[in-house]
Parts: sequence; C-alpha cells; structure tokens
Amino acid sequence: MIGVFDSGFGGLTVLKEFIDKNSPLSQYDYIYLGDNARAPYGDKSPEVIYKYTQEAVDFLFSQGCRLIIIACNTASANALRKIQQEFLPNKYPAKRVLGVVIPAVEAVMEELEKSANLKKENNKIGVIGTRHTIGSKAYEKEFKKRDYKLIIYSLACPLLVPLIEEGLIKKVAARMILKSYLRKLKEKKIKILILGCTHYSVLFEPIKKIMGKNVKVINSPQAVARKLIDYLARHPEIAKKISRRKKRKYYTTDNVDQFKHIGEKFLKEKIINIGKASF
Repeated sequence: MIGVFDSGFGGLTVLKEFIDKNSPLSQYDYIYLGDNARAPYGDKSPEVIYKYTQEAVDFLFSQGCRLIIIACNTASANALRKIQQEFLPNKYPAKRVLGVVIPAVEAVMEELEKSANLKKENNKIGVIGTRHTIGSKAYEKEFKKRDYKLIIYSLACPLLVPLIEEGLIKKVAARMILKSYLRKLKEKKIKILILGCTHYSVLFEPIKKIMGKNVKVINSPQAVARKLIDYLARHPEIAKKISRRKKRKYYTTDNVDQFKHIGEKFLKEKIINIGKASF
C-alpha cells in the first residue's frame, strides 16, 4: 500500500490525482491519514511538526504501507529531511517517505525549460503557503541547490486553509482575502506561482484568474502525481511490493463523520472505508 499523510484535508487533493481513473497510479492500494485533531500544523513549532509527522509515519507503516507521501507542505518543509536521514535508516531502512516540495520545484524548472528561460537570470517565482512552510524557506533552499539565479518571492497566507476547510471559499469576503494576498505577488510581476500548500489546489481556478494569463500557476498535486509515476518507474523494486487491488482506506484522528462530510467535497466522491486513528 501507499500511504498519503496530511495534517488535515489538503492531502486529499494529492490522493485525488493518484486515484484518478486515467492515472497509472490508480491501480495501487492507498491509505490516507488526516491528523485533523491536531491541525493546522502551520502554527506549530518545527519540533512539534516533526513529532507529529513521525507518529503519522509510524502509524501508516504499521498499517502495511511500503511507501508514504507526505502530502503536506508544512510537514515536508519541516520534517521530511530528518525523517529520511535519521528516522527511516534506524527503524524502517527498506521503506521510503517522499514529500511535495521537490516535485513542485522540478515543475517550475520544466516550465522554465519550455519557455527557454532556464539559463536566464532574474526569473521571478512566487510561492504561497502556511507560515511555517514559508518560514522554513524550503522552496528557496531547493532552488538554490539547482544553482539557478531566480528571484523568489514567498508569501504566507495563513487565512486560506481555515477558509477552505470551513467551506467558505465562495464567500465574497474569502475572495477579497485571496485577492489581497495575491495582489502583493502580482505587483512583483512574477512569472510562475507555486501553490505551496495542498489545500490551495481547491482554489486553483480562482487563483489562475486573479494572477492572469501571463503567470503560470503550478498545481502541486498534479506535479506530485507525475513525479510519483517517475519514481516508481525508476524503483521497480519498490513498485512490485505495493499491492494493486485499487483499495482505499481513510483514517482521521478526529471526528469520523466530519472527515467524511468535508473529505467528500475534496475528493468529489464518496468515502466509504473510514476509521479513527490514535497514536
């Protein structure tokens, strides 16, 4: 099985791409874990985020997962490296955990290559996310590793996640808040915008409309799905150990009925096999 973990509901936008009937990833079995009882992670300390992420990884491996996708930018930015370098080698050396930051960065590189701008200087890239994702400078660090001279404008948008999870994104006030955030990046004349929180995929179309046709918006869940296909093709020794019966199982650390109600809005389909997780 493949585990998909998020602090709340945003990771369902990633799972939605995985289980799409037209995707080669839909053949695999998945377990989704939402740590809704302790969400959001964006206002927690890095130490707490790592502790919560480690507990989630432990839980998903105990359920039979061979590979886990941390479908949470905050956890990917603040905990993934330590999970990969310290936790897995000591406890689960044969298993793997991947995140969502690198796929989005690689998607930007691909877009720049398409437009023949990759070797040019001063390409302006925008990133929006939670306070901790932005504060970690995870995207800046990944771009720097690639040694490209890009100008990164990062912006924390702390009000968007609660507005999305409360189902208020179509309200006039919510759209005004979104426009207020994005105006700051429009003024910088960025070329590409990364949605550095998986929740924000729900706002993909309004964000595209606000940013205008001259700005390419990177949809992180789609980028993660493409990179997972590539990863499994490059690692057949992992792919062959993952069960392929198209089974789906959902867990939440909070109210099951509430998760089902909101989760179905994210997935655009019924959630049937759902349970309460405790760790």
